[in-house]
Amino acid sequence: MATKREEHVRKPDWLKIKLNTNESYTGLKKLMREKNLHTVCEEAKCPNIHECWAERKTATFMILGDICTRACRFCAVKSGLPNELDEQEPERVADSVRIMDLKHVVITAVARDDLNDKGATIFAETVRAIRRKSPFTTVEVLPSDMGGSEENLRILMDARPNIFNHNIETVRRLTPKVRAIATYERTLEVLRRCKEMYADIPTKSSVMLGLGETKEEILETMDDLRAVDVDILTLGQYMQPTKKHLKIKKYWTPEEFAELRDIAFSKGFKHCESGPLVRSSYHADEQVNAAQKNIQSAK
Repeated sequence: MATKREEHVRKPDWLKIKLNTNESYTGLKKLMREKNLHTVCEEAKCPNIHECWAERKTATFMILGDICTRACRFCAVKSGLPNELDEQEPERVADSVRIMDLKHVVITAVARDDLNDKGATIFAETVRAIRRKSPFTTVEVLPSDMGGSEENLRILMDARPNIFNHNIETVRRLTPKVRAIATYERTLEVLRRCKEMYADIPTKSSVMLGLGETKEEILETMDDLRAVDVDILTLGQYMQPTKKHLKIKKYWTPEEFAELRDIAFSKGFKHCESGPLVRSSYHADEQVNAAQKNIQSAK
């Protein structure tokens, strides 16, 4: 019988992170606290927070509070009964984007299954507030599946974000084990509907590796995403946030990630970020430019 020590998968050297805590990083962190704002960069323990905040002038804001109505087994965000809706949050987020002169911002949120519109209205108002105060900042949205409601999705899409991002997270077989409430097919349906509403807005999705998926299953997921015309794909290594979360089954190597990136491009994705430290919002500022350029050239 295997011991706990034998079952543990050792963390490889390529996952070591270089920290940068310059004025851009410390200033943004201070501003978040002053404005009572949350970022998924902090809540989800993203390994790239120092690079994005300190060097790239990008950030991912998490709106609608910091308590999620779902409890996915990979996610470090708190779950439980959400806070009351903060209707002033869109303006505070927009003020922070303007003050920090961010060139690209990702707006994500905890799932709010307790709200009739699942948070779509606040999402849309946040996009519009940023556009008013920082017209040159590109805006990416990363919402939940909005309860599968086309009406809720329309509310958000009518704000015309620069990128619509909705993560499929894992392969079909592992979805029931990894995600709570969300389903593989619903994610594909959300991404398909977005393209039907606004064909010119790039869509994006992300897959975590290391949960026990096979290479063949990853390729199948790529095909499913391309079947609904997803433009951008990100592939990254799953990192276990706490001992209570799903265990890591495998560390995929940088060489394997590079191979998957080449395959993604061969399947027709307009842009792909693939690497051990890649997260959904990694180099998001470059993704919007690359995807829009490739979409235009394909016309």
